[in-house]
Parts: sequence; structure tokens; C-alpha cells
Amino acid sequence: MNRNIRSGSFRKALWGFFSDYCDNSSIHGVKYLGERRRPWTERVWWCIAFVLSISGCSIFIWSSWTKWNQSPVIVTFADKSTPVWQIPFPAITICPETKFKMEYLNFTKAFVNWRDNDGSNLTEKEKLGLETVYHLCNHDIIHEEHYSFGSDYANDSLLETLEEMAPNHYDVFFVCLILSNASRCDSFTTIVTDEGICFTSNLLSAPEIYRQSHMHSDYSYHWQERKADHWTLEEGYDAKAPLQTYPERVLGASVRAGYFIWLQLNTENFDYMCRGPVQGFRILLHTPAEIPQVSRHYISIPLNQVITVSVKPSMFSTSKALKNYEPTRRQCYFNHERQLHFFRIYTQRNCNLECLSLYTKKKCGCVRFFMPRDNDTLICGTAKVSCYNAVEYELLRAEVTADLQKNYSHSPCNCLPACTSIVYDAEISQTDVEWRKMLNAYRVPEGEFNGTQFAAISLFFKDTQFITSRRSELYGWTHFIANCGGLLGLFMGVSLLSIIEIIYFFTIRLRNNFLMRRRCKNIISKINVIVPKPQKATV
Repeated sequence: MNRNIRSGSFRKALWGFFSDYCDNSSIHGVKYLGERRRPWTERVWWCIAFVLSISGCSIFIWSSWTKWNQSPVIVTFADKSTPVWQIPFPAITICPETKFKMEYLNFTKAFVNWRDNDGSNLTEKEKLGLETVYHLCNHDIIHEEHYSFGSDYANDSLLETLEEMAPNHYDVFFVCLILSNASRCDSFTTIVTDEGICFTSNLLSAPEIYRQSHMHSDYSYHWQERKADHWTLEEGYDAKAPLQTYPERVLGASVRAGYFIWLQLNTENFDYMCRGPVQGFRILLHTPAEIPQVSRHYISIPLNQVITVSVKPSMFSTSKALKNYEPTRRQCYFNHERQLHFFRIYTQRNCNLECLSLYTKKKCGCVRFFMPRDNDTLICGTAKVSCYNAVEYELLRAEVTADLQKNYSHSPCNCLPACTSIVYDAEISQTDVEWRKMLNAYRVPEGEFNGTQFAAISLFFKDTQFITSRRSELYGWTHFIANCGGLLGLFMGVSLLSIIEIIYFFTIRLRNNFLMRRRCKNIISKINVIVPKPQKATV
């Protein structure tokens, strides 16, 4: 060990310790900094070289860190294609544009009476029907002067009145061919949506979708209670699932392996003030695990037309290696990570619906009739129509603002996509349907269908297989550490043992040197006490 470290002054000891480290360090160039009796120009040269090396290495390591922190996930195509029988056939929700039957309400007559005469000539039944149907009308059409009437909160019978007035199952469905089996469309059951009373098929049961303990005791579910024993959104069908299971799946891609649905409407029930000039149906394809929001995503089905819908599934999956990442980094939620208040199954659309419900309650003190709610929440009346319409736009604006500013903590919803999701895209074609000529060909009296108009839908998968998209780790800890090791080795010749060496020198070795230095000083002081200094002789 250097003698200066043991017994010299503190400055000499510090220089001795530094020289000792430089002599033994495995880092390139360091030994020249502590070399004794060398010109200062050489030390300055190596100091400059050392600083430049550290700077360049730090810049590249910071760039590597930024890449790892901001872009750890890559979306690629799966190695193998996925057959369509591994995913469920889409849930189908059909909503007629006709929202009420004339035998219950003539909306145009009642609304004009209210507008011109303040509703003085309306019966109680007409007033109730007008306030009920008003929630389903195109308010951008009839709100020429921002009409508002009725009470702030609807009574508990609103949904019952809405269902009583709406066309029923037999008013809408004529005949169905489901997987080549003729039926009366019994698989379609009633459901309450943002479009009022609609009909859905292949949807999971209410207890599997909702947390019913958090829902209002009078909330109306309607649809069938068939359970999915062999399928979940994240895991798909299990290996023990039979071919005929629920939710239903098809075994191929053809018209025969799909749905063909004949729909009908009675022209006597058409109204052109509430819903505008379009008559027919709206149809939505969605996963069996999410509640339909038809007004946001739909395919329009006009009357006297056959619509062919060729379905192209798009599926996203996420590798298990990304489970340790924060959801904001991988940009998706696993089902266990985001616990919704009303829903058991997390999907982006379920999250958006719940967020809209909670936000509407916060701003208006009530929610729309189709939104999930608890026992303490009221249904908005007609006087609140302008409020909940404005709230929906305000929520969208707040979401976009938070996304643009990358301030996700201030996002009202923060509804990222589910890590496993299925979207059913569609290619659509249409043609006229000559149903009268078909009836004549079958010798069916046309008079039996006076006042009835038809529409038809053909739904099937376009291809037998499709390519799944997959989120996987692009740049993980292993890549980051390996990249840092390569940069440190390139610029400074540093390895993992070099870093351990630095830690050793400035912890264990520094402590031991300090103890040895103190021990040496104690020994020297004892020697000075035992051996007295020689005294000068006196003359």
C-alpha cells in the first residue's frame, strides 16, 4: 500500500488513494491520470479524453433510456393465422328507426300541439308518450328554438311506457335463417339501448356483464340469460368447449355459416319529425361481452334493400411479458387491472359507457334511461335533454384535451383499449329486393302485407382465417442493459466488474484504508511517548 495513505498528511493520503485506484483500475485511460511524475499536459489531455468519452456515452445511454421508456411495445402480426371458429360470431343488435306505434302516439301531432298551444289539448296519455319518446328524437332537427318541456326527472315507469309503445318482436322480425336453420328469430331478445327498445342476439347474460349488486334494483335487463361456460374475452374458448356452445361460433366462412334475417315495418307507424327522413333499421356488430351503443357505431339498413355484410374480424392480443408494464406504457388494460363499478368485464366501450353515466350524474344530477345506475340515481326527464346532450360533448372535449397534453391523470375516463379485444369490421354491399314479385311467385296474396315494407340482412365471415395483431415487448430490461453495456465498453472499456471495482474502492477499501491509517497514527503516537526525545547537552 502507498506509504502516503498510511501515514502522510490528509492531502497526500487522498492523492495516494487516487493514485492507488488509477494504478489498479480496469477502465481505459484512468491509469494515466494518477501516474506520478508525468507532465501536467498529459494529465489534461487524458482528462479531456475521459470527459468526452463520458459525455458521449451518457448521451447515447440517455437516448437508449428514452426509447425504452417511451416505446417499449410493438404491434406486430401473429406468426400464424387464426381460424374464425376460435372466436365467437359477433353479437348482433338491431334497432328499428320506428320508435312507437301510432295506436299509442302520433308524435308529430302531439309535438305541434304542444309547440303551438302549449299542450293544452293533449290527453295525459299523449303527454306521457310525448315525454317518453322525446328522449329518442333527433334534437338537432326539432330543436329549432331549443324546446324544453316536462320535468327534470322521469318517473319509474318510463322504460315500461317506452317498451309498451315500441314495435315488438313480431312487428319487426319476419323470418330468419341462422346457420342454415330456419327459425322465427327467437334468438333475438329485447334490450334497452341508447336507441330505445332494440333486439339483440349472442350477447352474454346480464350477471356475466354487470355487477348487479351495484345496479339499481329496477334496472331492466330483458335479454336472455344464457351463460358462457366455455368462453372469456381474454382466454377465448377453452379446449373442452363443444362446437355448439355459447356465445355461438361458426365453423366456416360462407353465407350458409351465417345469419340471413328478414325484417319488416308497418308504414302506418312512420313518423318524420322525431327521427327525420330515414326509415329502416340500425344494426351494430359487437363482442358478446359489451353493451351495445347503437347510436355511436351502426350500419344503416334501408327498407326494400338487401344488405350483405361481409364480416372481417380484427383481434388484438397481448403477450404475458407485458403484464409487468404500467398500462399507460403498454396502452391497454388487462381485465383485472381496471375494475369498473358497474361492469364485470372491461372493454373500452363498457368503460366509456360507465364514464358517461357517472359524468352525466355529476353534471346533471341524473342519467339517461339506458345508462347503468345505482339506487341513488334518478333518470333524467325531458327538461334535462339539453343538459345531457351538452355533457356528452363536454366529456369528449375533456378527453381529447387530456390526450393532446399527455396528461392522463386528468382524463375524466382514461378508457384505454382492453389488452384482448375483438372488433368486427364489415364490408357492405346492397341491392333492391323485389319482395312483391317474390310473393307473387309463391302465390301469396299481396293483400296480406298491405302497409308492410321489408328489408333483409345477410351476415357472414368473409374468410375462414384471419391475422391477429399482437402487442409484444420491443425493448425490455435485457435490451436496455445490453445496450448500456455495449456503450460503456465502446467508450470506456467498462464492464460489470469495473463498476463493482469502483464500488469496492470507494466503500470497503476506503474504509479499510481509513482504519489502517488511524492504526498507524496510534502506533506512532505510542512510540513517541515510550521513546523520549534526546535532550540537548548543557555547557
